[in-house]
Amino acid sequence: MHPLNVRLLVAIVALILCTTAGAAETEQAVARLHRLFAEAWEQDLADDPRGASYLGDKRYNDRWADHSLAAWARRNERYGAWLAQLERIPRDALPPDERLNYDLFQRLYADRLMQYRFGAHLRAIDQLNYSAGVLTANEVAEVIDFADARDYEQWIARLRGMDQYVDQTIELLRQGIATGNTQPRIIVERVTRQLQAQLVDDPTASPFFAPFTKMPAALDAAQRARLTREAEEAIRRVVVPAFKRLDAFLTQAYLPAARDTVGIWDTPDGEDFYRSRVRWFTTTPLSPEEIHSLGLQEVERIRAQMLEIIERVGFEGDFDAFLTHLRTDPKFRYTSGEELLNAYMVMAKRIDPMLPNWFGKLPRIPYGVRPIPAANAPDTTTAYYQPPSDDGRRPGYYYVNLYRPEERPTYEIPVLTVHEAVPGHHLQLALARELGELPPFRRYFEATAYVEGWALYAESLGEEMGLYTDPYDKFGQLTYEMWRAVRLVVDTGIHHKRWTREQAIAFFKANAAKSELDIVNEIDRYIAWPGQALAYKIGELKIKELRRRAQARLGERFDLRAFHDVVLGTGAVPLDVLERRVDEWIASQAHAG
Repeated sequence: MHPLNVRLLVAIVALILCTTAGAAETEQAVARLHRLFAEAWEQDLADDPRGASYLGDKRYNDRWADHSLAAWARRNERYGAWLAQLERIPRDALPPDERLNYDLFQRLYADRLMQYRFGAHLRAIDQLNYSAGVLTANEVAEVIDFADARDYEQWIARLRGMDQYVDQTIELLRQGIATGNTQPRIIVERVTRQLQAQLVDDPTASPFFAPFTKMPAALDAAQRARLTREAEEAIRRVVVPAFKRLDAFLTQAYLPAARDTVGIWDTPDGEDFYRSRVRWFTTTPLSPEEIHSLGLQEVERIRAQMLEIIERVGFEGDFDAFLTHLRTDPKFRYTSGEELLNAYMVMAKRIDPMLPNWFGKLPRIPYGVRPIPAANAPDTTTAYYQPPSDDGRRPGYYYVNLYRPEERPTYEIPVLTVHEAVPGHHLQLALARELGELPPFRRYFEATAYVEGWALYAESLGEEMGLYTDPYDKFGQLTYEMWRAVRLVVDTGIHHKRWTREQAIAFFKANAAKSELDIVNEIDRYIAWPGQALAYKIGELKIKELRRRAQARLGERFDLRAFHDVVLGTGAVPLDVLERRVDEWIASQAHAG
């Protein structure tokens, strides 16, 4: 054979061997990566039984999480071990999509390590359950399908385990006192008021008894009587005494040790912790100072649009007078919770048939509208969304607050429904549940700037969809956008600039037509959950920027439905990842044209 042909043959064989070896390395790396994902996912479900219940996984419905100090230390060690295991997987050998999975897994567990280092788990209770605490543990019953005796027996087992759950919470809070890492006094006072709903003399009046008030017909009379009797006994002997211990501890030990300040800066390494929360929730390198400045700019911009509407409706008076008019005029209020709930339901069903004109892909999973449980309604937000179960058997739910309906203005109904239901949270989160090719942790990945940014972007779509035909409804939409702009100012004000609670409330009231009840609840929410409120505006501004970029580059070839499908097709991701995906789509569309 000619020497040249021999060299060529050798080169071809070497290339084949190299390619085969490379493919084998990639296959092995992917397999190792997904084994790690599966191990971590299953362990996380076992560590967080309430979270598993919310996903529709009933394996842990008979227990609560172990919140002892020792359990937190074990989990922290496990997170570190998983990250070490991840580092041993060659990232460069992975295909692009798996590299993204690798990076997001690393980000998730590195953040958990960081939170533990800052002692976030020691602030184990707040008025809105952001700490996954005991105070609203009864709400998990809302998402459990109580279909047979076993479902009720598992709930009763949870009731019998409430004493340990509460005592572990007290243990964490005691450690918080010892290390100077406590909640602010105003948050503790809210918690103690909310706690009174659990201190009942009649077990059937307990929020934990709710599943036994509507038992399925499949259970015979003897089963119902037995299960009801056991539940009453568990609430009387375990649940109520446990909450009484918690109440005594909070009032006698924790409240006197609680911070008079409201900013997280006044905790050990609090300034560094806040910067870490800003990075986590916004998924950007923006500093608190930069975000504060951006918020002031947005407030000024939105206020100018509000003034135009005030002039258009012919109102005689200044901006403050118009806000007072909106807060007090009865024509903007319903007088009963039933009327308010019906209005939310009508608005939701008005939007549903419009969706195919704006989106190419819609979720198969439906959603419903429910009132927020009465026990917690006074201390919670105007509305929230509960995603569907992992298996799709439980739909998503748009929860609305019917407490004091006279405080819930009618002009908020369109924009709130667009945000919490469709095309906001339900559309995005239900579609993410259906991305079966993604590992489970990706379908539930916490990228708040993406999730809440999408919902706030959806509010602006409401105008394009013709939902704000009344100028007051449009003012309602601007009020909600202003609300999110105000958040940039007051959250950084409280936790970075050391504002008082009163300063934050005053700034909010001066710039948004929210009721005073909502404003106070919102400010206390930002106090309890540093940094989270920044994600909404940051995410919305990025999505709007990407849409403008796509329209400018594609011109007449720009397809809004396709753009929305690209944005929603990734699952929740950091904003830089979303930007890269959209830029790739723009390039592909430009090339196709």
